[in-house]
Amino acid sequence: MKTKILTFVTVAAMVLGVGTKALAANNDSANNHEVSTVLNNVSKISKIEVRGNVAIYVSDNDADQVKVYNKYYEESALVQSQNGTLRISSYADQKLVVWVKAADLREIVAYDNAEVRSFGKLSPIALKVTLNNNAYAKLDVDGYGMNITVNDRAKADLVGTVNNCTLKYAQSATVNSTEFAAAHMTRVVDARAAKDEYAGI
Repeated sequence: MKTKILTFVTVAAMVLGVGTKALAANNDSANNHEVSTVLNNVSKISKIEVRGNVAIYVSDNDADQVKVYNKYYEESALVQSQNGTLRISSYADQKLVVWVKAADLREIVAYDNAEVRSFGKLSPIALKVTLNNNAYAKLDVDGYGMNITVNDRAKADLVGTVNNCTLKYAQSATVNSTEFAAAHMTRVVDARAAKDEYAGI
């Protein structure tokens, strides 16, 4: 009797083991396109600082949430929230992709080769964006005010409308604002060699 029970348990374990491996294989195949980590312990994000080989997508939302794609914990990446500032950095070969949802975002600062893109339209009351080094931003906005500074060899593609905008850019920066309009626009341009594709209002 003991032998029969032991045999049954062994066979059941083997069947369950095979089933679990098959299920895991199916899940790996199904989830191969998205490996992500949701960081729910973030709140009151008012500023984002991003450095390195990172692409962030930003969208308006009632509650703050950060979703990190790739195998975040296996990479040399930093995602840290402190006193309202969300710092994101990664210098790995593979670009770290992060989706940030924020209820009251007021400032974005990007360095190195970082990319910042809006996911859907942003509706800022007052948003300050500073791009440094070779950073890139593509922002679609429908809001009240923006202050945009594009330094070094950074690039910006701007789409949408705001009431007030101050746009500053350096001699080697590139700004494409042909699909961007502001009721009141102030532009500060380094006239030496700035490349501006701005369609005047």
